[in-house]
Amino acid sequence: MQMNEKMSSVLKSVSKPGRYTGGEYNSIMKDKSAVKCRFAFAFPDTYEIGMSNLGVRILYDVLNKEEDIWCERTYAPWPDMIERMREYGIPLTALESGDPIRDFDLVGFSLQYELCYTTALAMLKLADIPMYSKDRCESDPIIIAGGPCVYNAEPVADFFDLINVGEGEEVLVEISRLYIKMKEDGSYSRSAFLREAANIEGVYIPAFYDVKYNDDGTIKEYTPLCEGIPTKIKKRIIADLDTVSYPEKLVMPYIETVHDRIVLEVYRGCIRGCRFCQAGMVYRPIREKSPDVLCRAAKCLYENSGYEEISLISLSISDYSRLRELTDGLLEWTDDAHVSLSLPSLRLDSFSEELMKKISSVRTGGLTFAPEAGTQRLRDVINKNVTVDDLKRSVDIAFRGGKNSVKLYFMNGLPTETLEDIEGIADTAKTVIDCYFALPKPERPKGGVSVTVSVSCFIPKPFTPFQWEKQDSLEELETKQKHLRESITDRRIRYTYHDAKVSRIEGVLARGDRRLSAAIALAVEEGAILDAWDEYFDYDKWIDVFDRTGIDPDFYTTRGYSIDEVLPWDIIDCGVTKQYLLRERQKAYEGKTTPSCAEHCNGCGANKLGGKNVWCK
Repeated sequence: MQMNEKMSSVLKSVSKPGRYTGGEYNSIMKDKSAVKCRFAFAFPDTYEIGMSNLGVRILYDVLNKEEDIWCERTYAPWPDMIERMREYGIPLTALESGDPIRDFDLVGFSLQYELCYTTALAMLKLADIPMYSKDRCESDPIIIAGGPCVYNAEPVADFFDLINVGEGEEVLVEISRLYIKMKEDGSYSRSAFLREAANIEGVYIPAFYDVKYNDDGTIKEYTPLCEGIPTKIKKRIIADLDTVSYPEKLVMPYIETVHDRIVLEVYRGCIRGCRFCQAGMVYRPIREKSPDVLCRAAKCLYENSGYEEISLISLSISDYSRLRELTDGLLEWTDDAHVSLSLPSLRLDSFSEELMKKISSVRTGGLTFAPEAGTQRLRDVINKNVTVDDLKRSVDIAFRGGKNSVKLYFMNGLPTETLEDIEGIADTAKTVIDCYFALPKPERPKGGVSVTVSVSCFIPKPFTPFQWEKQDSLEELETKQKHLRESITDRRIRYTYHDAKVSRIEGVLARGDRRLSAAIALAVEEGAILDAWDEYFDYDKWIDVFDRTGIDPDFYTTRGYSIDEVLPWDIIDCGVTKQYLLRERQKAYEGKTTPSCAEHCNGCGANKLGGKNVWCK
């Protein structure tokens, strides 16, 4: 075909052509004549990022297990490829078939990070699909959004026809089945399909809701425009993770990806209730997979891939109630097969010598922990429930086990934070150094000790106890970053931090409403793409775009939100009640902690969603 000839010529002139060739081992091909619904899974980042995403792998597998549905993949091209696509008139295509994305029936975007919004819209432009849902005609595909960012989908609500709130394994099949049914019985039109889809639990059709604003710019109300559709969208969950489909084969990339290994999802949800953490709230209720199911999946994936590392994934892997049983089951064969286990989300208060002996990393000689704050007072405010003694005990185990580098994650800009708390970050890092030298010299790991302090900027995310808080201004964040840099005096401590300018824009997009759509669209029209990459993020361009579209960034960040106002994300029911979040906010200001769900139920409300889980009753 002519398109293939063009692509062959183009691929010789771009970096990493393996991003675009398709044809990977275990990728799924189907007979087009036997397929009734074609679904393009679009990941708004590069191939090597998207190929590492577990959600994409799961949903690709789930949809393709339906004989008459064909799910294919597409990723954001790198700028050199975009230039060639425009030069040769090549639209965005799917990796499996090479067909243009605009010819598909359904196109689903996974929105993992707010700064990927411009990339998603740029991909629509590259596919010759109108950005705004109101501008699409009957021949255009239905454009779907899902992923963690849709818990506040309002900044991009005008661009998506349909939004999947919550877990997608069941609902995406139901949406595809509805499409097939309506096409076969002759009742399909875009509007009729969306009207029927609005009755599926977990589906949000933004065009069916009107938003009114108060004179001060806050939201007055959401009003359904159609009879019979829900006033709030209840998120969708998978009740029993033991029975849900999980990939038996992985598409094997031709080029190196970010996470090139077997990823084993152990459970969903979190028992801890850190007050800054959106994932810990919106992924409730806690649901675990059983060790035998996990061990079978791991063995199957190993045999079908040959990977030499298995990463056990959850929000806090050491909180899995049957971790010993699981690791023992895996070690029965992984040692002999020279397959290493990695547990990337260990907590300080549950790290043990037994775990230390069971895990190894093929990437680094160190371990990572997340104290999050530099003083115990502030750790109590955010409900982290770890202490310096927990840190000392954990790094002592690590050093005695031969590890000589430790990475510590913190945040700055947290509610009630002072410069003393910032100085506490430096003190905490120095404590790790002191623990190393407290060991008798023969017992210290060779090569000395190093500590990396990585500090991100706090953003008050939706559906957290801190969702009403103000975000520190750019000047405040940069002052705190400078103060910490001056407080670190030990050359064995390396300090890295997140760009405060990026965090300011992220805060606007995370907490915004529908009025942001004009700004995002203008940014894309003027060339914005891959904003999640440092080399393509342009803070001044964002500020200029906000100014030209009448957006005040401080309205969404530094002013904070009143507990009485309608929040942009109030249209969504994530399962955790606002009453619970307000109680936790009050306890934060009182410096009081809340025990984990493992100790007793704290009444967050997520149990009403049902599901086979361990902690919620």
